[in-house]
Amino acid sequence: MGVDPRQVLAGVLTVTMFVMLGNMIKRDHFDSVQTAVHETTKASENGHFSVSKQAEGLWKHEGLALKPCWDKPVLEDTEESQGYVTFSLTNGPEYHVSQISDAVVVARYLRATLVLPDIRGSKPGDKRNFEDVYDVEKFITSLDGVVKVVKSQPAKLSARNLAVVKVPNRVTEEYIAENIEPVFRSKGNIRLATYFPSVNMKKEKEKSKTDSIGCLAMFGALEPQTEVREVVDSLVNRLRTLSRKSNGQFVAVDLRLDILEKKGCHKNSGSKSCYGPEDIAQFLRKIGYDKGTIVYVTESKWDSSLDSLKDVFPKTYTKESIMPMDKKDKFLASETSEYEKVIDYYICSESDVFVPAISGLFYANVAGKRISTGKTQILVPASIHGSSASSGDFISHYVSKKNHFAYSCFC
Repeated sequence: MGVDPRQVLAGVLTVTMFVMLGNMIKRDHFDSVQTAVHETTKASENGHFSVSKQAEGLWKHEGLALKPCWDKPVLEDTEESQGYVTFSLTNGPEYHVSQISDAVVVARYLRATLVLPDIRGSKPGDKRNFEDVYDVEKFITSLDGVVKVVKSQPAKLSARNLAVVKVPNRVTEEYIAENIEPVFRSKGNIRLATYFPSVNMKKEKEKSKTDSIGCLAMFGALEPQTEVREVVDSLVNRLRTLSRKSNGQFVAVDLRLDILEKKGCHKNSGSKSCYGPEDIAQFLRKIGYDKGTIVYVTESKWDSSLDSLKDVFPKTYTKESIMPMDKKDKFLASETSEYEKVIDYYICSESDVFVPAISGLFYANVAGKRISTGKTQILVPASIHGSSASSGDFISHYVSKKNHFAYSCFC
């Protein structure tokens, strides 16, 4: 029995992606907040925080949604497509937005036609169509005139005539010219494999030539398809109904137990890269949230390790506890977690407060989406050595320093 080269290629790419992901998980961490912790601890010990002062800013009102600052570049009619760029989306929505951005930047530079990507899971053969998760027409329409997009890979393309090219996240024109363009000109068609040397979503001091294209692709091209959008909306509305005593406001916490295990945070709490359920409970309590606060966690189903959070905040919910029964089979009981990841990404982007218990790209790209819509209440946890502290001291550096890439895209 012969071996299909496409299956071999897919397997190699999947393994490569997850090796890169594993290495990145070990490296990323939150920026230090030790100064803030020291100052708030000292103030707390001196009795400077009253209950009313402590409560200020917990539910910061939304700012105005920012307006796009980018100019949409348009291809000239005379610019004919020179070949195809293919790629796959992997690892979840926080990676998808970056992979989309890099692929569009590369295709635009090469004047190539972009093939609509598929979505790969963690196991070889675990694959979904783009339209299963995202809005195809929105994607194609948003890129109209920027790059040419086709919905399916032409039959003439196969593993034999596609050169696999590794692309660093936030790829530059210089990198494309030196490392990608020569391969593309030689082979005519390429398959991109984006890798992440580090989690880098900070704004550069000077705008690059590719910023406008990257901004459009990252913030203007990717939206969930109708059914996924409806599920997200139903869960957000359910959380707001549950929190009607708090004006419909709720806190979303990125607390995925499998990632905590990989980072070694499940037992060793309080590191700079992640915080466990008990750490989050103490953090939220000390900055002023009361036991009536509605808390949503990204862990899909209840686990006993979450009990320490629920003991302090009884109204803590997972997707399983608030999702409509008629949606659970498709969105919670599927063989892959792709839908669950997408739902979490958008709920965390739309909550009143976002607390990233885990550092990494999920935190960075959710922060970017929140910044673009004026939802800047992003609180980064830290160990607080005292009875209380001010939530304002834990605002993400992406917001307090306005150093997220999103600030290059919106004004």
